[in-house]
Amino acid sequence: MRSAEDLGGSHGRRLRRGVLDDGREVFVKTGAASDAFASEAAGLRWLGEVVDVPEVVEVGRDRLVLSWVREEPPTPAAAETFGRALARLHRAGAPGFGAPWPGFIATLPMDNAPVDDWPTFYAARRVLPFLRLARLPASDVVLVERAVDRIAEVAGPAEPPARIHGDLWSGNVLWSGGSGVLIDPAAHGGHRETDLAMLALFGLPYLDRVLGAYREAFPLAEGWRERVPLHQLHPLLVHVVLFGGGYRDSLMDAVRRVSAL
Repeated sequence: MRSAEDLGGSHGRRLRRGVLDDGREVFVKTGAASDAFASEAAGLRWLGEVVDVPEVVEVGRDRLVLSWVREEPPTPAAAETFGRALARLHRAGAPGFGAPWPGFIATLPMDNAPVDDWPTFYAARRVLPFLRLARLPASDVVLVERAVDRIAEVAGPAEPPARIHGDLWSGNVLWSGGSGVLIDPAAHGGHRETDLAMLALFGLPYLDRVLGAYREAFPLAEGWRERVPLHQLHPLLVHVVLFGGGYRDSLMDAVRRVSAL
């Protein structure tokens, strides 16, 4: 790079905006050697077969270099375009529930080993591993485990594995080119309602427009709104692990709502 601008840090990684010798602007993420960089690159390439993502310029054990995304303000029209693109991504499907690369969310590893059905995958690969890391009171653990026992019962109609982003909070959607560009995925074959529930967890500009356009392109099974807390169990547990008990109340509220389904 002929120049670089420090953008701060996130989860122990340094973030920079750089200009390569050929004039291309890039985003650079560096940190301790980890499989996480290759995992993110693999996920971006897989999602990029269908929707807009940054180009992977270079990836190594200690770095990831992506094309720079020029951001613009979100608009209702961009939100609708993004909703249709997300529907197209989910329709593209996946070979199974899981992925052929190691999973990560932030710096936390996730088991992506394939499972035949989504309820089993979600319980065994997403919720229970993070429950063991969350250091919750024993009484909370019991309630979460009871909710996990109900996943197959309340998950709704079985669907084939969707090609999902896997960590689709608003910060991982950059508005550019009249739509949303996906970054920082935890991509895998999963349930498409997971991505939609993650968008709802922390909000997204014009989310109603996104969901409306999505549902026109790819209708959702009846009861999908009531299942939102089910799909939020995993990200809320991740936040408890990463940031502590400040997310406990939100987690336990989701647990109570799942138990009431």
